[in-house]
Amino acid sequence: MTLLASRDEADRTAPPARGTPADPRWVRPSLAALLLATAVLYLWNLGESGWANAFYSAAAQAGSLSWKALFFGSSDAANAITVDKTPAALWVMSLSARLFGVNAWSVLVPQALMGVGSVAVLYAAVRRTSGPAAGLLAGTVLALTPAAALMFRFNNPDALLVLLLTAGAYCVVRALEKASPRWLALAGVAVGFGFLAKMLQAFLVLPAFGIAYLIAAPTSLGKRLLHLLGALGATLISAGWYLAVVALWPAADRPYIGGSQENSLWELAFGYNGLGRITGDEVGSVGGSPNGGWGGTGWDRLFGNEMAGGIAWLLPAAAVALAAGLWFTRRAPRTDGGRAALILWGGWFVVTAVVFSYMGGIIHAYYTIALAPAVAALVGIAGTQLWRARGNPAAAGTLSAGIGLTALTAYLLLARQSDRLPGFAIAVLVAGLLCAFLVFFASRLPDVARRLVALGALVTVLAGTGVYTVATAATPHSGALPSAGPDTGRGMRMGGGGLLGTSLPGDELAALIRRDSANYTWAAATVGSNNAAGYQLGSGAPVMAVGGFNGTDPAPTLEQFQEHVRKGRIHYFLGEGMMMRGETGSDAAERIAAWVADTYEPTTVDGVTVYDLSR
Repeated sequence: MTLLASRDEADRTAPPARGTPADPRWVRPSLAALLLATAVLYLWNLGESGWANAFYSAAAQAGSLSWKALFFGSSDAANAITVDKTPAALWVMSLSARLFGVNAWSVLVPQALMGVGSVAVLYAAVRRTSGPAAGLLAGTVLALTPAAALMFRFNNPDALLVLLLTAGAYCVVRALEKASPRWLALAGVAVGFGFLAKMLQAFLVLPAFGIAYLIAAPTSLGKRLLHLLGALGATLISAGWYLAVVALWPAADRPYIGGSQENSLWELAFGYNGLGRITGDEVGSVGGSPNGGWGGTGWDRLFGNEMAGGIAWLLPAAAVALAAGLWFTRRAPRTDGGRAALILWGGWFVVTAVVFSYMGGIIHAYYTIALAPAVAALVGIAGTQLWRARGNPAAAGTLSAGIGLTALTAYLLLARQSDRLPGFAIAVLVAGLLCAFLVFFASRLPDVARRLVALGALVTVLAGTGVYTVATAATPHSGALPSAGPDTGRGMRMGGGGLLGTSLPGDELAALIRRDSANYTWAAATVGSNNAAGYQLGSGAPVMAVGGFNGTDPAPTLEQFQEHVRKGRIHYFLGEGMMMRGETGSDAAERIAAWVADTYEPTTVDGVTVYDLSR
């Protein structure tokens, strides 16, 4: 981003030529320290979260026992139904469980390592266009984003998604250097496998990747279009092979596709987990408002009480960074690497933020981790470049404004936690405004004072998000809907569970489920995947999740369930069959629960209603 470089300064932190390995001696120790600190932050006391999201932990347990369950992402080793996602993240967890046993660490550590890898890959991507200082700042911001600390210490698919998309962005940066179709195709492969982690959400980065290459690749327009076509083919192949295999596999010889109404992975990918998330028309969904909504939509959604703590700390700074960077590089050559990087990361940031702000379907606060790499890259790139150009009043004023705006944002967010952090919010605001003032005049200060101002501004900018990130990492999180911040974990319960809660069986119930379990395909059945997950993890025996995650999938039907019972495949039915149901989806689970209650005598074990289907 040469247009931002001040004429009177060629300091040692200026970026090297793209692709060159020449870095100052302080870079490698600094990077090693960053990665080590990130590993400590994401791994420390990780086991306190237990099974975290038991829904995925149970599927990892199933995959550790059955290769078919691993391949399809089944909820249980007997392969009744899959989770409601494509299973790439489960492949990693299941293999880890096969190697190290089924326990909290084997399930959660892979995600923490993905977090360290994401920081490293983001550093590498930003460094190639903007230098090692920018890369280190970007990596630090990513590591200290609360939503990142939450998800890299949890076992949802988001950790793998972010790692793959960040790797895809790195590949695009490499492709832009010499108009490399190979690197661009690798970016497509990374996004395609991101689809296998969390379906269509992975494709939100494609407009940014494509536009950056189309504008800035150093080759003719025809070749740029041809390269993009090849990369799109690589994306479709790396994402579509799995959909094709599942579609061609005989339905009777595989588990039911959870989250779909027609036992179709295509329906799941492009309906419930696809366009339905945008429109709110998600057949089988429950929760949200009565008309299917999930909270108010609008430009300020990411600053609302639910989502702000995870991601909002540097959102205004990222917006300022993007606008300023594009303005200062408006006269740069078409192939300018700095501007191409801004288009790449800025496009990722804008498209994802707009979709999250206005989507009408299911959305949860932890989704915002998908914004973290783009926000971090923009702050790293523009922050270091504006500092280098501080002799320019426009650059100094923009950097000063960004610091002040970040301090104000941190104050507003920390004020919501004033009972936990008394006085800290005001301290951050005052320090931030002071640093913003001093930064504007930094070019006139002596070297030592200037360095102190830079250090103070950096600490102030990261103070709010850093404290909130540490609080997030220090809090155990479990359940289906974790949130960033202190004391927001949702613990697993003993006894009855629910749609979004997970039930752990007491000792007596766990022993009952295990009793003679080898003589049955499923030791027990219960409505809803979270209920089934707790019983399965607590007993170690396969438990059928009737109706899938929401209890609204037609799997099994009443007739199929009755056939399983007649053939002695299911031992117990657990719970009263109470569930939440939306206005759409199958009522098969309700019918099964009603039939069981009408046909069998109930008993109560550890507070849970139990029906013995073998009688």
